[in-house]
Amino acid sequence: MSFASLYPRLTATRRIQDMCGTWDFQFDPESIGERDGWTKGLPVPTDMPVPASFADVFTDKYSREYTGDFWYFTKLFVPGEWNDGNLDIRFDSATHHATVFVNGFKVAEHSGGFLPFTANINDVVKPNAWNDVAVKVNNELSWQTLPVGEVHTLPDGTKMSAPYFDFYNYSGLQRKVRLVYTPFERIEDLSVVSHVDPSAKDAVVDYAVATSGSHDVEVVVTDESGAEVARATGKSGSITIPDVRLWQLRDAYLYTFTVRILGEDGVIDEYYDTVGVRTVEVKDNRILVNGRPVYLKGFGRHEDSNIHGRGFDPVVNKRDFENMKWMGANSFRTSHYPYAEEQLYEADREGFFVIDEVAAVGMMKSLMNFMDAATGTGKQKTYFEEESVQTETLEVHKRTLRELVDRDKRHASVCAWSLLNEPDTTVPEAVPYFKAIFDLVREIDPQARPRTYASVMMSPAGVDKTMDFADFIMLNRYQGWYINGGYPIVKGKPMMKAELEKWHELQPGKPIMFSEYGADTMAGVHKLPSVMWSEEYQVEVLKMWGEIFDSYDWIVGEQPWNLNDFQTTEGIMRVDGNKKGLFTRDRQPKMAAHWLRERWIAMPDYKF
Repeated sequence: MSFASLYPRLTATRRIQDMCGTWDFQFDPESIGERDGWTKGLPVPTDMPVPASFADVFTDKYSREYTGDFWYFTKLFVPGEWNDGNLDIRFDSATHHATVFVNGFKVAEHSGGFLPFTANINDVVKPNAWNDVAVKVNNELSWQTLPVGEVHTLPDGTKMSAPYFDFYNYSGLQRKVRLVYTPFERIEDLSVVSHVDPSAKDAVVDYAVATSGSHDVEVVVTDESGAEVARATGKSGSITIPDVRLWQLRDAYLYTFTVRILGEDGVIDEYYDTVGVRTVEVKDNRILVNGRPVYLKGFGRHEDSNIHGRGFDPVVNKRDFENMKWMGANSFRTSHYPYAEEQLYEADREGFFVIDEVAAVGMMKSLMNFMDAATGTGKQKTYFEEESVQTETLEVHKRTLRELVDRDKRHASVCAWSLLNEPDTTVPEAVPYFKAIFDLVREIDPQARPRTYASVMMSPAGVDKTMDFADFIMLNRYQGWYINGGYPIVKGKPMMKAELEKWHELQPGKPIMFSEYGADTMAGVHKLPSVMWSEEYQVEVLKMWGEIFDSYDWIVGEQPWNLNDFQTTEGIMRVDGNKKGLFTRDRQPKMAAHWLRERWIAMPDYKF
């Protein structure tokens, strides 16, 4: 099984067959599908669109909340002329564990619900014929899944997801599925590293190509008009781009790198990808893009929309980018999992700074123990004290990070990695775990992007034991909502400023940004004077935070939570989901969006 790091491209040597559409679908609560031959057809199927989350297309609660095995089935016609190369089914994701069968034979297995994988079918496919394709998916959560959770069993034996995170556990084939044909000798990887001297007209880009054979390669670079600007031969080397146009924040420029394997009779394989020439580094309390200090204005987000759930939807994605541009935003975090590749290509084109986050969320065992950590009253064993976390979960985390970096390392928009969201960092057992994953990402990312994680509010400066590993600090803080909400909001500002000054004292030289802050707000609820949940109160909270941010020149970014309202597990703290969005779930602005837009439009991207 390949990591499927190269996004599928149609070229002179490659072919793509779209497998999206309507598939057969069936739940398998007793896990009998393999035994009973479901690999060759489902006994009582219903229609299911692919890509989509299955939960919100049904009208009964059992189907919406279903936890366990479930199956997809379709027929695939493979042209006979494709029999002289590799045939791989590429799944952009399958949430959370997938086993793929073709003509009854198991051809692939993958864990991790937000990254692509491929299933090679050469040994089992019937050319010029219809082939059975079955996928068994399981959406159960555990301490070894990312994200983290548990499965509870109700009195009638029904399984129920118990996530340790605050977003809905949407599942299924939620992104594209395609059959990809490539030559037997093919391009399998491409890495690029830019070297930028802001005072020079030219730039140097190091490249490295991996292939499955021994033939040499050429790399041709073209600009946005299609004109060739540089070329090189060899599987690794450096290319000088004359009169370079750099990829800048909200002023993107993309070159196309076309790689060809050259044989005695011509081109054996061809692949291309877009590349933005830029550098990112952290230095002296600043985040620098091409040597210039940036101020990040943007959002934590979710891939979430009505009916589609987490299913890939280019229309919703486009609306989100248009809303962010209208706001004057220049950045976002892929909270709390890797997003669809199409979102990153859009960010490349639009010049957004993306903090690319792995699905390491929910890494705490006991909320009460976690909240009591600073006082020493917590007595339960914490998440990172568990032996299985330090062994099994750590290996899952490492494998997922390898897949993430492998997939996203060429994107100009991917300017930083977020390795965890709101983990328990109050115990010494977290330290070796953090060291292992931070060291790994530094080793495998050819561009050596900055690494960070989102710090939870119950782990303030002086209590957090792992911030030494981060290249810059990201804080999730909720003064004005979970802490000092409502009338006591006046206490929030001095308390937050005191914590910030402690962070700056303990981590001198590290820039600080806020990756979450805000207040739940029901659209259409107005109150004078304001109360919590009203649109007026959300504006008051954001104004307080703006005053805090403007007080320190080592704060380099603000990303309120969230761009949009989104679905969560039902509960007494959530009114049909999390309502902290600046926009509603159907992408319409609340009052606070207009206020924040005025603030951001007046604020340059390169602020310092």
